[in-house]
Formats: sequence, structure tokens, C-alpha cells
Amino acid sequence: MKLNGLTFKKYLTSARIKSLVKKLALKINKDYQKKTPLFLPVLNGAFIFASDLLKQVNVPCRVSFVKHASYEGTSSGSLKTLIGLNESVFGQDILIVEDIMDSGETLNKVVSELKSLGAKSVEVVVLLCKAKAKNHELKPKYIGFEIADPFVVGYGLDHEGFGRNFPDVYQLVS
Repeated sequence: MKLNGLTFKKYLTSARIKSLVKKLALKINKDYQKKTPLFLPVLNGAFIFASDLLKQVNVPCRVSFVKHASYEGTSSGSLKTLIGLNESVFGQDILIVEDIMDSGETLNKVVSELKSLGAKSVEVVVLLCKAKAKNHELKPKYIGFEIADPFVVGYGLDHEGFGRNFPDVYQLVS
């Protein structure tokens, strides 16, 4: 598949993703059965994952959104906060929903900000976790797939704004 002049191959099928999302939701349902978490999907990439995940979550919960940017093209760029929270997180159990943990810097910043605002607990649900993120001090509680380092698109992930709408995940062919 070609996107913006780059070649990608299918890496994760939509059926495999759907099965995994259901498993993640079951674990969250068990872990939060006596809590009322606030889900914070990180836009733009996590919107499809968050939508599918939340359809499977059956505990009382609320949803709000944050938006950070850390990519320029296919490489990690400078971290920028674009849109912040519009409500208090003080005393709340927070589940950050992210599409991918690459270096871990974006998630580390989001977690730090939420803790400084008095969140009761902050956990991370990530669809894709790259191998190099294993060295980061931040360890997501809920990890979908552990993947290699090549760049990926689809299922919310993009290359320069394109590819988010693909139901499968595609990996860059080097």
C-alpha cells in the first residue's frame, strides 16, 4: 500500500485488533468494577481505539480528551501541548488512552501533568508499544501489542494526517 510516496505492508488486521480491544476492556472492567474512571483519550491518534474500547467498557465512566503532538513526518519531533483538560481531575481515577507508546515522552508528560493536578490514580491503556519504550520508566498497565520500531499507520495512526481511517495497521517497508 502506498501513502504519501511511502510503501506500507499490512501488519495487524482489524479482526486481530478487535479481539485484543475486547480483552483489554474485560481487564479494565474487572479492575475498575468498584470505581468510576475518567478516560482521557489522547487525540488525534487514539480516537478510533478509544471509541472501540469504550464500547466494550461496562463500568460507569466519563470521557474527556487531551491533545498532544510529538511527531513530525515519520520521526519523533518536539513535544507540544495543543489542548488541555477542561475539567478537574482532582481525586479521580484516570485512564489515559493512547494509540502508541514510541519513546514514552508524550505519555510521561501527560501522566506527570495529571498527577500534579491531584489525580487519585493514573494508568495508561496503549494499543501499540514499541520495543524502545521498554527502557522508559513509565510502564503502561494495559498494553495491546508490542511492536518493532518501524513506523505504522492505520486505525487512528497517521503519516502527515493521512491513513488514520484504515481499519488495519500497516508498517512502513524500509
